[in-house]
Amino acid sequence: MEIIKIAITLYEQLLITSVTLPIEMLKAGEAYAKRHKGQNFKPLAIECLSEDGNHITTNVGINMAVQSDFQSLTSYDYIIVPSIWRNPRPVVRHNPQLATNLAFAWERGATVIGVGTGVCFLAESGMLNGHSATTHWHYAKQFMKSYPAVELKPDYFITQSDRLYTVASLNALADVVVHLIGQFYGKDAANHVQQNFSHEIRKPYEEQRYLEGAVDRHSDEQIAAIQFWLKNNASSALSLAEVAQQFGISYRSFNRRFKAATGKTAIAYLQEVRLQQACELLASSNLSIQEVALTVGFSSQSQLSRAFKEQMNQTPSAYRKIVRKKLFS
Repeated sequence: MEIIKIAITLYEQLLITSVTLPIEMLKAGEAYAKRHKGQNFKPLAIECLSEDGNHITTNVGINMAVQSDFQSLTSYDYIIVPSIWRNPRPVVRHNPQLATNLAFAWERGATVIGVGTGVCFLAESGMLNGHSATTHWHYAKQFMKSYPAVELKPDYFITQSDRLYTVASLNALADVVVHLIGQFYGKDAANHVQQNFSHEIRKPYEEQRYLEGAVDRHSDEQIAAIQFWLKNNASSALSLAEVAQQFGISYRSFNRRFKAATGKTAIAYLQEVRLQQACELLASSNLSIQEVALTVGFSSQSQLSRAFKEQMNQTPSAYRKIVRKKLFS
């Protein structure tokens, strides 16, 4: 049976919730998948590592068990590097093996997720040179001085560059973990975990990150302009063929170029935009489900409900009930 191996690096002054939160979310996704995936289920092996393989006592006096040391990082598929309280530089100095071993693991195919000021370890290794990254806002100026070769994106809570993820906050970490659960176990498991751990309205992972070469940052400027138009005119009565004509491009060429540039069809992209807008209206307005459907461009309540069940595994009314309990209680 294939096992997904996940390492979490531990050191003094770490932010404990940046360790416990991903573990609890990942285990919840694993439990859901175990119930629903049957023979396709892939178990998780989540282990904590430290510089010397000894347990870590945090700055609040909590002892954290450790299974191995940083030299074994190359045997893991995913590595989470937690955030650090206050000034991260002393912690980086006291854990000299971590940056080196992170680089070795990444070069051998591991996916690395840096959290908050823990991103300093990724930068120290050199793996972020020439790539985008983010970190906790309080440390952004010092980060830019310490690591000028890294393209810091302080206005983004998440960046992704190939197998490198950086996040600026715990909420952003939760969004990345949901994204990973979706990759491991599918959208139903990801939706289940997101609904149980975070009922408030959250933008999809893809809408929050800075991704090198991402949708809307591709080289086809005409398709990017069409995407912008679709986001602002999702409820338009124009067909996609008429949209293509409006931009002076044949419908056949439009479909081909849209898929090549974004990785998805124009119809799928437009439906995602409409669903996102529907989610916002369901949470923030008193419009009926039918009114929400027509407002965002669906032809009927039933069409919205079908799309909602397909993508969210729940009805629009059930979604509204969940988010309103959090938003308006």
